[in-house]
Amino acid sequence: MSTVIAFIVIFGALVFFHELGHLIFAKRAGILCREFAIGFGPKIFSHKRNETVYTIRLLPIGGFVRMAGEDPEMIELKPGQRIGLLFGEDKKVRKIILNNKEKFPDALVIEVEKADVEHDLFVKGYEAGDDAEELKTFSISPKAVFVENGTESQIAPYDRQFSSKSIGQRTMAIFAGPMMNFILAIVVFIIIALFQGMPSDKPVLGELATDGSAIEAGLKQGDVVQSIEGAEISSWSDVVEIIQKNPENELEFTIHRGEDTLEIPVTPDKREVELEGGTSQTIGIIGVYAPIEKDPLRAFLYGFQETYTWTKEIIFAVGKLVTGQFSIDALAGPVGIYESTSIVAQSGIWYLMRWAAVLSINLGIMNLLPIPALDGGRLMFFAVEAVRGKPIDPQKEGLVHFIGFALLMLLMLVVTWNDIQRFFL
Repeated sequence: MSTVIAFIVIFGALVFFHELGHLIFAKRAGILCREFAIGFGPKIFSHKRNETVYTIRLLPIGGFVRMAGEDPEMIELKPGQRIGLLFGEDKKVRKIILNNKEKFPDALVIEVEKADVEHDLFVKGYEAGDDAEELKTFSISPKAVFVENGTESQIAPYDRQFSSKSIGQRTMAIFAGPMMNFILAIVVFIIIALFQGMPSDKPVLGELATDGSAIEAGLKQGDVVQSIEGAEISSWSDVVEIIQKNPENELEFTIHRGEDTLEIPVTPDKREVELEGGTSQTIGIIGVYAPIEKDPLRAFLYGFQETYTWTKEIIFAVGKLVTGQFSIDALAGPVGIYESTSIVAQSGIWYLMRWAAVLSINLGIMNLLPIPALDGGRLMFFAVEAVRGKPIDPQKEGLVHFIGFALLMLLMLVVTWNDIQRFFL
């Protein structure tokens, strides 16, 4: 059960912050955001606040922010249609009743002659039962709502639609999702560094393995290494380098412990490590972890450094996948991530947080790939628009994104099946 909770919390947090980035910058650009959703499929939770409905959906495979104008507006007023109008204090239409008008006895019922709910915001029509048949014009409030089957849906004037915004505003609204994943990773690494500590390059012995040659030789955690075989030591990197170069060779450690200076011989054990290209190398180890330090100022720098390091590693791995050096079997879907989360969770909360940060970076990078249906694919279309000086036909772009989404779903099915075979069959 703890693994299930850990997976839900981690996955939910990654998707939440990703979609929150889209939401924040879309709202800053003045775009009407109809829904903020975690997951897909049927709703299991819904709450409306201001203009946006916040939902949790059944299938935990992502999330979305539904912005006005990304899809064609589904409701339009047609000539001859009978509607009810409710007005605000400013005499502008605040509610447009599409059906069940008998439930709104105060509504003015008209037969539509002409309407524009995107640009000029008006509706023209004849009052029902008006013998004079006078054509009247009514101004519509920019925040008016349609009411259909008891459900309200806010109109989207053109200046509140996604497509009406500048390339810069649209770019930020889309880029903000992956950006928030990188910011989340930085914050998580900073928290780890503040409370657990971070690796230090000081020549001080950290935690000792119970079965390593260091503890057998009499070394202790906190010992300060002054020299090894007479070579002066100034950093932890120096310690590691000398030990790795001398497997099974006795080394004379000069260490400072308290007020004492001690000479302690240590013989590193040997270990085979795999290198790129399928080769291996023998190195020395003594069973000592790097020293840990807590420094609030350095913790902030550590958050950026770790995020940068993992970003490079993941991009390098993606490059190998694209060039065929990794097969599709190397990819992990939801099942694989769940199993990995289960393993990491057994190591403690700090390892789990680090795992979440790495996943967040991975999500940010994957979403920036120039693949249709992903954020990177949409950004690619914006770049083409900037070069051409005009947008690509929305129908053509929509078709490309639809095909891309279908292929991504197919890839997810294949990866998930591989995960099931790997872990359960």
